[in-house]
Amino acid sequence: MKMKITWKNLFRIGILFFALYLCIHYLDTVQSFVSLIIGAATPFFIGFAIAYVVNILMSFYEKIYFPKSTKKAVVVTRKPLCMTFAFVSLFVIATLIIYLVVPKFVDCIKLLTAQIPPFVENVISNKFVTKYIPASLYAKIASFDFSQIISKGIQFVASGIGDVTNILVSAVSSVVSGVVTAFISIIFAIYILASKEKLVSQTYRLIHAYLPKIEKRVVYVISVFNQSFKKYIVGQATEAVILGVLCTLGMLIFGFPYAGMIGALVGFTAIIPVAGAYIGAGVGAFMMLTDSPLKALLFLVFIIVLQQLEGNLIYPKVVGDTVGLPAIWVLAAVIVGGALFGVVGMLVGVPLMAGIYRLVREDVQKRETEAKIIENKE
Repeated sequence: MKMKITWKNLFRIGILFFALYLCIHYLDTVQSFVSLIIGAATPFFIGFAIAYVVNILMSFYEKIYFPKSTKKAVVVTRKPLCMTFAFVSLFVIATLIIYLVVPKFVDCIKLLTAQIPPFVENVISNKFVTKYIPASLYAKIASFDFSQIISKGIQFVASGIGDVTNILVSAVSSVVSGVVTAFISIIFAIYILASKEKLVSQTYRLIHAYLPKIEKRVVYVISVFNQSFKKYIVGQATEAVILGVLCTLGMLIFGFPYAGMIGALVGFTAIIPVAGAYIGAGVGAFMMLTDSPLKALLFLVFIIVLQQLEGNLIYPKVVGDTVGLPAIWVLAAVIVGGALFGVVGMLVGVPLMAGIYRLVREDVQKRETEAKIIENKE
């Protein structure tokens, strides 16, 4: 359909080009303004993400909380109670993981720091080192006071950061800002969950009012991406639990220390696709160094084998089949998403790719069917 050349349309085109010129000419100002808007709206974006994740668990509780009952007491309490259960469940899981990991991790850092000088001295006094390292180099290494070097290194880092007062002010400011952002995000998430049916209805009304010609298509696209994200979150959580359990069982079988703690950490970090388990494994290996460097090395070998098994068999089957995306596209989505947007890109890349893949596949099938119908008629 051709656009009619009228003064009204020409005026619209002129306004569009003028706005585009202003955006290009004042690009830095526009970027600063957009960054300011995004920064101000960050709590609401986070709140929406929290509400979306919590709603999955909340919907599950709503299905088991007397779903067929029509009693007023049940109907009135269903939403607030299920919302509370969902928030409490996630809070308990997060608290349990922190309780298992953080204290031991701090103890391991202290112990490892204390053991570095004796370990280095043992290496220097080793017969192999004294035999094959040149005498001049060995004398220089042996003369090092590693305790003093570590102490000076810590002092250098502390002095390089800046004044202690400024550090404290900056830290307090960051903590307060983070707490305020988290509080606003959670409050916003609660409001969304409390009125989710009304918000969905209002969204449909807006689409109907402003996009009547493509209303059905827009609603369908939204539903496809909604299903992709829900299935992906459930599948990713399931995969993380499976990996954490397998890691814990394997560590118990091979006699590695901190089995429950490291298994929980690996399972938690496995929420990040593909690379997450390696992050948890790196922290776990660091913790094992305080017990045995050999066990830490063997643990890394164990994790590499387990991650290869999980990445090639479990992950594509659990997550890939859940979102309807072939394994090759799961891997591509993680790599591209991570390269473009980091961890956030890794998390949202797979469901976005799944939604796009489904829409493109359906469109291709539709076009092929239409082409066959035309060929048959001819």
